[in-house]
Amino acid sequence: MSKIVLKSPREIESMRKAGAVAARVLREASLLVTPGVSTGDLDVQVGQIIRRHGAVSAFHRYRDFPGQCCISVNEGVIHGIGGVRRVQLGDLVKLDVGVRFEGMVGDVAMTVACGGCSPAAQKLIDVTIKALYAGVSFARAGNRVTTVGRAVQEWVESNGFGVVREFCGHGVGRSVHEDPQVPNYDDGRRGGVRLKPGMTIAIEPMVTAGKPAVEILEDGWTVVTQDRQFAAHFEHTVLVTEGDPEILTRDDLPNLY
Repeated sequence: MSKIVLKSPREIESMRKAGAVAARVLREASLLVTPGVSTGDLDVQVGQIIRRHGAVSAFHRYRDFPGQCCISVNEGVIHGIGGVRRVQLGDLVKLDVGVRFEGMVGDVAMTVACGGCSPAAQKLIDVTIKALYAGVSFARAGNRVTTVGRAVQEWVESNGFGVVREFCGHGVGRSVHEDPQVPNYDDGRRGGVRLKPGMTIAIEPMVTAGKPAVEILEDGWTVVTQDRQFAAHFEHTVLVTEGDPEILTRDDLPNLY
């Protein structure tokens, strides 16, 4: 039986602050994605940015994850570890940032096209962004997590792309991962967890250009597409309210996503 944590008004305010910090870190990190930079250098710089904002990485050493953030390139979907790989022009770089601030976690991710990309890759990015907001639009009290997943799946598959099944969104708050799980597809189960005001969830479509099957590399973390086609990933931390859902990790400046 899952245990859903409803956040108190004080915790929600701290989550707003953590979400704002995470969004600003992500914005600054996205500007570092340039041809020739190594993913290891990116990781170090993201850690420095997080600390400069008075926060700590919520990912570093979480379940022994070695990085400050997750950096996944091209066929990489999620959980990539910074290393010697150098980013090339046209690469799709997925940046996933989690910060802890005032005891709460903000979790946010985006896909950056290094110096631009092909029309096909740009469509993959655009569809994934719209899938994220399709899911967010259904994150309302009274709906169920399956409704969120169905909205994501229908949009993605109607555009000819694949939805990763093995990984999903999740509750977030004092911990990086809390209940409930938030699939990006309709898992066929009747019902599912009903959303209530005070729940905070991370909605994060993981979309593939080819087949949706993925595998984990030998490092035990990096998730890649089995067919090695490109993937995209976007994520927001969202508060369920009595009315419209509130995106806690939306950047307060324009043109992030």
